Amino acid sequence: MHYAALASGSKGNCHALTDGERTLLIDAGISLRQIRQRLDALGFQAGEVQGLALTHEHSDHIGALGVILRRTDWAILATRETRRAAEKAQDVVIPTERWIELEAGRALDWEGWRVLPFALPHDAADPVAFRVETGGCACAVVTDLGQPTALVADHLQDLDLLVLEANHDVDMLREGDYPPQLKARILSRVGHLSNAAMADLLARVLSPRLKRLVLAHLSEANNHPDLARFAAEEVLRGTAVALHVAHQREPLSLTAISD
Repeated sequence: MHYAALASGSKGNCHALTDGERTLLIDAGISLRQIRQRLDALGFQAGEVQGLALTHEHSDHIGALGVILRRTDWAILATRETRRAAEKAQDVVIPTERWIELEAGRALDWEGWRVLPFALPHDAADPVAFRVETGGCACAVVTDLGQPTALVADHLQDLDLLVLEANHDVDMLREGDYPPQLKARILSRVGHLSNAAMADLLARVLSPRLKRLVLAHLSEANNHPDLARFAAEEVLRGTAVALHVAHQREPLSLTAISD
């Protein structure tokens, strides 16, 4: 399986997983044009996209939903509450025939893949992350969570590739220019994962099987890639895990190698 971070950050998020025959997107917070251009630039075939899985309804994750509904025939994978919230947020209707209903904690067989959404603590209607398994490979994309819960940790065991939020450095956020209300939201139990919280969760799920770690959803205002890397490297010391950082503007492509 191949993984790509087409965009990752506060201005738009989109991840892609492909087995060479079919591609599943996780979130679409950048334009459809950008999605296609970045897929093409990485050697993915945009025509192989068959589904879009939504984690939650915030605009940096569903901004392209309306255009996608008009210009593609992609299936939309979402929980019932996320579907409702996304339709309201974008003033669109997801046709029933294109909607594949998800339920947190219940695995779905999609095109021969096992897609498991699981609940996250975030200020959205029904936020989830995704664990995807196919061909003996297990990957997870986990962003937009305020704390590393035991439930999240349980679903991140025995992965080949983990995409994990490292949104902010706490000191940078506290000393920065964000208004107090926004700082409080980000630091809350339903906000975003700090570098330190990311490292804590990583230490709980690190296994000999893990080969790739991608740090994602970094804040351009309240974090720096070197700080996020340092926090992860402290946990990964002595392991063979390859560490990468996903960016807002430059796509990243990796191969998730299974045992």
